[in-house]
Amino acid sequence: MNEEQIQQAIENGIPGAQVMVDGDGRHFNATIVSEKFAGMKRLAQHRLVYDALGDNFATEALHALAIKTYTPEQWANIQGQ
Repeated sequence: MNEEQIQQAIENGIPGAQVMVDGDGRHFNATIVSEKFAGMKRLAQHRLVYDALGDNFATEALHALAIKTYTPEQWANIQGQ
């Protein structure tokens, strides 16, 4: 998978999410901002992202992904808005 494919898979699995992905072709970082994360524990948020990516880890289409999840409010605070 490449950055665009990862981004598209997450956006398809979490409609309305703002997704930013970067990486080196094998290891990727994803930052996801979504209202769906409100009230969820971090583990549940990450599971939602993994569910969106389906079996890409099992098939090794995706090897390593570091995930950061935020609600829009949390993201705005981080961005200093």
